[in-house]
Amino acid sequence: MLVRHRRSIRRISHLKLVLIIAPIIITAAIVLVNIKPAPVVTVAKITTIISEQKTKAYLPTRLKIPVINVDAAIDYTGLTPDGAMDVKQDPNKTAWYSLGPRPGENGNAVIAGHYGWFDGQPSVFNELHTLKQGDKISIIDEKNATITFTVRESQKYNPNADASNIFTSNDGISHLNLITCDGVWDNNKETYSDRLVIFADIEIK
Repeated sequence: MLVRHRRSIRRISHLKLVLIIAPIIITAAIVLVNIKPAPVVTVAKITTIISEQKTKAYLPTRLKIPVINVDAAIDYTGLTPDGAMDVKQDPNKTAWYSLGPRPGENGNAVIAGHYGWFDGQPSVFNELHTLKQGDKISIIDEKNATITFTVRESQKYNPNADASNIFTSNDGISHLNLITCDGVWDNNKETYSDRLVIFADIEIK
């Protein structure tokens, strides 16, 4: 059952998933990714590798999910000097992990959004849990072109579970994974009990 709380932005969610990519740990008010790279891989080197890759998609600007009335701006999130994902606090916006693939490129593009309530208003991903297989998700890019993805499945994670499959894919297909919190609010831990991920695949025309 979805439990909603009228809480300040500071208490919307604290997201933590342990991933085996270096590892990557997601933990934040929406999502905060702390990357602890191997000794020979620095943040600067990761950024250089990403920038040198051939770009096949334009930058995303908006996320639309008609079935749950989502039409939200997309912020770009990189890494802070200490290896954390720099995420905006606006509950009405989403955050794309810009060191990974762009939506439409091969691999897993990852977008996070708030779950919870702020001044009595729902956050952008409050209804994400209602998405089902076959629902459509659209990304509008900087050239005003639309890239459509189809929901394949949803999965809940324990905050400490291995979730490396969210960020990694080697099947040569473009995927879009949406992350938020879900479940019951824990007043002591100031977080929700679950992490929800929606897995979607690019629509082939």
